[in-house]
Amino acid sequence: MSRLRLCTIFLLSIVSNYIGIVSSVSRFDDKTDTPIIGVLAQEISWRLDQIWPGVYESYIAASYIKFVEGGGARTVPIWIGKPRSYYETVLKKLNGVLLPGGGTWFNQSHGYAVAGSHIYDIAQEMNDNGIYFPLFGTCLGFELLLYVSNENQEYRTYCSSQKQSLPLDFNKDFQNSRLFGTAPESIIDILKNEAVTPNFHSYCVTKENMTQFGLDKKWDTLSTNRDFKGLEFISTIEHKRYPFYGVQFHPEKVLYEWIRNRNISHTEGAVASAQYFAQFFVNECRKNDNRFDSIDEENQMLIYNFPCTFTGRLNSTFEQSYLFERDIDYGRGNGENEDITVVLV
Repeated sequence: MSRLRLCTIFLLSIVSNYIGIVSSVSRFDDKTDTPIIGVLAQEISWRLDQIWPGVYESYIAASYIKFVEGGGARTVPIWIGKPRSYYETVLKKLNGVLLPGGGTWFNQSHGYAVAGSHIYDIAQEMNDNGIYFPLFGTCLGFELLLYVSNENQEYRTYCSSQKQSLPLDFNKDFQNSRLFGTAPESIIDILKNEAVTPNFHSYCVTKENMTQFGLDKKWDTLSTNRDFKGLEFISTIEHKRYPFYGVQFHPEKVLYEWIRNRNISHTEGAVASAQYFAQFFVNECRKNDNRFDSIDEENQMLIYNFPCTFTGRLNSTFEQSYLFERDIDYGRGNGENEDITVVLV
């Protein structure tokens, strides 16, 4: 064998080993660079149902889809009203789930809260079995995370925080958290000193709620705020054990909602801080290596299969919405006869 050929084989061996090492490190640090995140649908809003009476069964505000995409991921809609087996199947293909805000009853059969309860339980089981599976809840989704943690029992307090943009009042040890521990100091400064977190909620979670129902044993409070009447409420949480996170405010509105007179900040600092939450959650989802069985299956389930409607011009609180019709199956299945008791948000 010639010396040239030996040298070539030797170099190829070195390159192959190097690629193997780099690949293994990459898989360990970031298990996927193409994350796909589920976004839970919910019952059609009252306002949208007034525009199209009886036509649509569920919807997803497009700002939540864009929030995930802006963080570097793609999205799959997760349907309400399906049996637990559906959620078990779909979560095994996804890298995380976003529970969006909105306005719906928690006690509707086959609705948002029932689906969210299944998702929470399955995600908890997956993490217990060594599969890193993140959840992120916004506003109503934030409240749902705690609601499910409270055995599907009501725990919240009425408050007045509609169209209220605020800086965060961080807890003393907030930088020991996963959510803020690696945040750039510039982002912390913005969140601490500028009114960049828009709030739209009639219920609040207080420290007293957390203590009374034992939720403080499962969740860490990272920040608080005060509503228009001075009531202190919790604005940011993360689970002590699982990669579950919740914000009472709306970072997606800062980036993608432009309805006038909503008191939503769109300053450079507001956009940078809102983008931080999107990138943080997507990066958490990169740690999960779930996959679809095929590219065809993946393509069939992506949100790109559905049209997006300009609802902002129709007096909706959302600029754009994905609307899902009542008479289209969407692979829903028959659902289960389950009820969760609570009240409207």
